[in-house]
Amino acid sequence: MEESPSCKRGLWHVIEMAKKHNKLTMRGSSGLRCRFNSLMVVIIATFIIVFVSVTTKNDDGRNRFWHDATTVFPGAAEAETCDLFAGKWVFDNLTYPLYSERRCKFMSDQSACEKFGRENLRYQNWRWKPHGCDLPSFNATKLLERLRGKRLAFVGDSLNRNQWISMVCLLDSVLPDYMKSMETNGSLISFKAKEYNASIEFYWAPLLVESNSDDPVHHRVPDRIIRAQSIEKHARHWMGADILVFNSYLWWRRDKMKVLWGSFDDKDSIYKDIEILRSYEMAFRTWAEWLEFHVDHTKTKLFFMSMSPTHFWGDEWGIDSGQNCYNETEPISKEGYWGRGSDKEMMRVVESAIFGLKERGVKVQMLNITQLSEYRKDGHPSTYRKQWEPLTKEQLANPSSYADCIHWCLPGVPDVWNELLYTYILFR
Repeated sequence: MEESPSCKRGLWHVIEMAKKHNKLTMRGSSGLRCRFNSLMVVIIATFIIVFVSVTTKNDDGRNRFWHDATTVFPGAAEAETCDLFAGKWVFDNLTYPLYSERRCKFMSDQSACEKFGRENLRYQNWRWKPHGCDLPSFNATKLLERLRGKRLAFVGDSLNRNQWISMVCLLDSVLPDYMKSMETNGSLISFKAKEYNASIEFYWAPLLVESNSDDPVHHRVPDRIIRAQSIEKHARHWMGADILVFNSYLWWRRDKMKVLWGSFDDKDSIYKDIEILRSYEMAFRTWAEWLEFHVDHTKTKLFFMSMSPTHFWGDEWGIDSGQNCYNETEPISKEGYWGRGSDKEMMRVVESAIFGLKERGVKVQMLNITQLSEYRKDGHPSTYRKQWEPLTKEQLANPSSYADCIHWCLPGVPDVWNELLYTYILFR
């Protein structure tokens, strides 16, 4: 009897594979062969489906850092989970702001928008409301108790410093003057809560790895250079911290980065311009390796802040393309709004590094502040900040030309970043 054409067409590859491995006898009736081959196809098809399913789950796991933020609060049932990073901003002038700009002893002139003339202060009154839950109320005393005898260190660029100042101001209000101090040692600034023997620190490392932009004051250089495989110069200052909060994005926003092999002091060192995603990946590989081999994973909690968005292009939210965050006083209401200043490919580089660490037993918690901050075009200093250089006549005639649409007014958006951090430190 001749095998049916459909059996031949559908099973040809399986039969050939089975022949090669001597796993299928070709004797016996044709009908029996076809039924046996059909069974083989079902088994292999099932295997393929399972394999694809597992692969897909793994891929989802790798790409869930920006969305998987469910948390269970104390006293809640296990099923009562909430994605803290998906929600909306709610105007709340009863509980916000959480502190006073003028009363925060350590406020920065880069963030003191009220001090520098901003009259519309609604930016201070917005509360982040995740869908389906509320963030736990920030309790400075509880956090200080958790930090007793410990070091909390923020490591990164001026956006991370923005968040650090926010944290200092959040804690400052519950500490009498004689129980707090500020110390500066090069790139390291430490806020001390003496009664608790706690240190809340910021370390300037805008590119994480060693670079020619590492001076905490004089870092505006036209041609940025990194030593992509060198991080120890910085990392020795973080060594032993109990909680590390990293960020690094804005200083990478260019087409290429100059990478150095060798020393800055060696005239024979090799320099090469490398496409930005590749150089970003090189730096994060070095960062990840340091965390893997130099951090006590049973003691230290690790966090990475996703990129802080900018609001430079008004056409993104429906105004003239030549305008930016200048004079903006309300958040963007369109859910899911995403500005072109936030690079998802760079996000995936960080995501990949964190996923690789997870596979090697190192937990780094991603705090996805990007989407929630995208809505806050109203929260930047704009022109209401200290100007480090005299403004030109042209700038004065066009205020949007010198508006700061990168950093954030305080009190403001970074306070919510710290509320999220607080939630993870106390409840996760």
